[in-house]
Amino acid sequence: MYNYFWFLGAIMLCMLLSGYASSKVHSTYAKYGRVRNRSGLTGYDTAVRLMRNNGVTDISVGRVNGQLSDHYHPAKKIVNLSDSTYDSASVASVAVAAHEIGHVMQNKRGYLFYKIRTAIVPVVNFGSGLAMPLVMVGLIMEMSASYAGSDIGFYVAMLGVALYGLSFLFTLVTLPVELNASRRAKNMLLSEGILAEDEVKGATAVLSAAALTYLASMLTSLVYFLRFLFRVLLMFGRSNKRR
Repeated sequence: MYNYFWFLGAIMLCMLLSGYASSKVHSTYAKYGRVRNRSGLTGYDTAVRLMRNNGVTDISVGRVNGQLSDHYHPAKKIVNLSDSTYDSASVASVAVAAHEIGHVMQNKRGYLFYKIRTAIVPVVNFGSGLAMPLVMVGLIMEMSASYAGSDIGFYVAMLGVALYGLSFLFTLVTLPVELNASRRAKNMLLSEGILAEDEVKGATAVLSAAALTYLASMLTSLVYFLRFLFRVLLMFGRSNKRR
């Protein structure tokens, strides 16, 4: 019962943080989305200029519906900018566009955490589906007379826990990737003269608000992983008591 209330309290805190982060992102983006940058460049112009001046010639810039749905798709070699970013010349729009180009530069220059995140994506997708089945198989083995006195069942279950934990690892690695992309974005915006020093403050506010959502996601994932781990340990603890 104590573990349940601990989990419930932790999740409620994560939900509050996630709600605050989401609200902060939208309010900050709306605020600086109304501030036109003095260079007059749109999100599209910014993306094209930053890639060209950094020697990137094999990535195209596309457009997707929605707001803040911007993303870089390395496999398709395209940076997709949302309607609210693509043809807007606001401080917020160029900040978001530059952030996506930050990811392009991470890929181009082999940024370690970006490489790790990319590498574990297929493993996370595959492993998450095996986590619970492995725990159940391990529990059955633990209770089976054929495996009496053996820890094989426990190890099988813990393999399932490890696979489940890959989702948390993904969010953990994502945080430095996003922070680094934002740092690259601000540096490029300044060095290319797209934003002046005083305008970068607005871009920083937009990107920092977005980073908060990744922090909330990481903490939520950690809480769920710990809850899963404790439940599995509890199940095996009860099994051991019956011996």
